[in-house]
Amino acid sequence: MKIACWEAEPDGVSADRLRAAARRAAAAGAALLVTPELSGTGYLTDARRLRALAEPLAGPHCAEVSAIAAETGIAIVHGWPESDGDRVYNTARLAGRDGRTLLSYRKSHLYGPIERAAFDPGHDGVVQAGFEGLTLGVLICYDVEFPEAVRAHALAGTQLLLVPTALMEPCGFVATGLVPARAFENQLFIAYANWTGSGQGLTYCGLSRIVGPDGRVLTGDGELRIADIDLTEIPKARELSPYLADRRPDLFAG
Repeated sequence: MKIACWEAEPDGVSADRLRAAARRAAAAGAALLVTPELSGTGYLTDARRLRALAEPLAGPHCAEVSAIAAETGIAIVHGWPESDGDRVYNTARLAGRDGRTLLSYRKSHLYGPIERAAFDPGHDGVVQAGFEGLTLGVLICYDVEFPEAVRAHALAGTQLLLVPTALMEPCGFVATGLVPARAFENQLFIAYANWTGSGQGLTYCGLSRIVGPDGRVLTGDGELRIADIDLTEIPKARELSPYLADRRPDLFAG
């Protein structure tokens, strides 16, 4: 199965831009498109504005993305500030090829004062969905930098971890070093989709990538980064480096 990461410019993803990217990804044979963190609004640096733009899961933003997914026949991971009563979350949602919600995940590790002022933290460590024979999971940006978060997904059976992100300079080593290490030490695929360029006074690293369970980067350059997900690579990697089988959690409890 082919999946795609969209490395977009950081001015929010309009419906027209998302539709065009989804069409290009679908034409290239991709079944799923991952967009950057908070793709619906852009990664804004104004906490009050982020809260003001919040919408519920059943709001117009999700309905619009669902319509694009159904129109183009490609599943889409997208993000937006999600309102739920008086709380606001940094949320990523997976819309299936028919537009139905397959999962939604609220970022649990909030990065920096702006995020902590704008959002409430999520409380679900592992959120998964089945998709065409794959077990998918989602983390958002800073979440993937915590080894226990990715390990929990591996132990729960996640085969492909989708990570919308807003990685900024000077932290490119997260994409080039840490993300491949997370994939290697847990023997799963990671799709890491970042913004590129500058906006809101921030400069993004780009470096979107899909990484295999052996730590190899499977994608090249370009606005769309596409790779094949071959599940037979997971048992091969786990035979070579049987971390999950050889781990001794009893030594570290408490």
